[in-house]
Amino acid sequence: MAAGRLSFSNITALAPMVRVGTLPMRLLALDYGADVVYCEELIDIKMAQCQRVVNEVLETVDFVAPDDRVMFRTCEREKGNVVFQMGTADPDRALAVARLVEKDVAAVDVNMGCPKEYSTKGGMGAALLSDPDKIEAILRTLVTGVSIPVTCKIRILPSLEETISLVRRIEKTGAAAVAVHGRFKEERPRHPVHCDYIQAVAQAVSIPVIANGGSLDHVKTNADIEEFRKVTGASSVMLARAAMWNASVFRSQGALPLEKIMEDYLKYAIRYDNNAFNTKYCLCQMLRDKVESPLGKQVQAAQTNAEISEAYGLQEFYRQTQEQLQARRDALQSGSQPERPVTDGDVTTMAVKFERREYPPQITPKMFLLEWSRKEKLEQPQYETVQRAQDRAFQSTVTVAQKKYRSSLWEKSKKFAEQAAAIVCLRVLGVPEGRIGEEDSGLVCKRKREGKDGSLHGSRAPHLPGGGVLCL
Repeated sequence: MAAGRLSFSNITALAPMVRVGTLPMRLLALDYGADVVYCEELIDIKMAQCQRVVNEVLETVDFVAPDDRVMFRTCEREKGNVVFQMGTADPDRALAVARLVEKDVAAVDVNMGCPKEYSTKGGMGAALLSDPDKIEAILRTLVTGVSIPVTCKIRILPSLEETISLVRRIEKTGAAAVAVHGRFKEERPRHPVHCDYIQAVAQAVSIPVIANGGSLDHVKTNADIEEFRKVTGASSVMLARAAMWNASVFRSQGALPLEKIMEDYLKYAIRYDNNAFNTKYCLCQMLRDKVESPLGKQVQAAQTNAEISEAYGLQEFYRQTQEQLQARRDALQSGSQPERPVTDGDVTTMAVKFERREYPPQITPKMFLLEWSRKEKLEQPQYETVQRAQDRAFQSTVTVAQKKYRSSLWEKSKKFAEQAAAIVCLRVLGVPEGRIGEEDSGLVCKRKREGKDGSLHGSRAPHLPGGGVLCL
């Protein structure tokens, strides 16, 4: 095997798990001693539509769908250990996705074992087990088309002979390893795992066989991992539910208290801006029968990572992390682009940010734009704001006199995004915006600019017929 390539011999791995195998859980498993971590199954059709985006704020690489959802997020910490698992039934589409992620992962894996309808209805997952020719075509296309190892994960077939025959065909494609979930397609986690099938497969091929399916009866502690390896005769072991319930099962020094595990997980979720509902789901899986406890109910009621952090007493960690991310965001945006108007379709854009400290306490660019519009007898400015998924930042477009303006930089809040859009409009039009030290334009009365009349704080000065401004 080439130097630097991921080895699947004598390893323990975090299994691919839908809604569980996102970045926080993968990093947690690596911290606790897992050698390899698989992401959740991601469907080729959706991934093929994604753009690769370097997220400099989070220091991640994000694969972002057209609707701005982050389909897959990874980081340098796991680059040499993460396996990208895809759901596919098409060799060409599989290759396109593999090439998309090739530089950011250690290997790619094809799901051939998931029995759930969302996977099998498109001919993917366990549906591939009945079409060995397609399995062979997909794997050969990937092996010859990418520079990183290619693996697959299967379930056992109705007979031992069929299972061994299939795995031998998989080996001939050049696959680096095969994970074998020791249950039939129609069996579920409550059914015992067939260790004899895994053992027979391991003896029949020379590539590493990764045993999977032992969480119910075999693996409760770290020491049990080696026992499961011996019972199955496999080269390696892959854990799903045992790791989902307690990721410290990978620790050779012994398991940690559940509270510590959940706290470690949540810190990663906060640090990497994990989707709050995904964070909730994973924490509830860890809580298991304690999900109806006071803590469990508080987690279930939470709607944001900030609220979840309160349940675990991590408010200060959350606050500090948000400050660090915002500081990084500000540093990246300041001076990164020239402040000149650019036409983007029917929108005029500039790279500007709203800096609150540059304006008097009672003055904002939105206020100036509103009063200027009134003076010119125009309709009130209309703001349309969007939020992107990967970092929850905001961008606003303001329409004035049927023309649109926005900042090309994203802001931390809706209010700041609207102010930035107003700044762009005012600067393009050559209208004062109310900054400290700016010559008085007369758009807003002097006493309000200086903040001398407390009665106006938080209120808007009424305007006179004809567009004038009434100073009180």
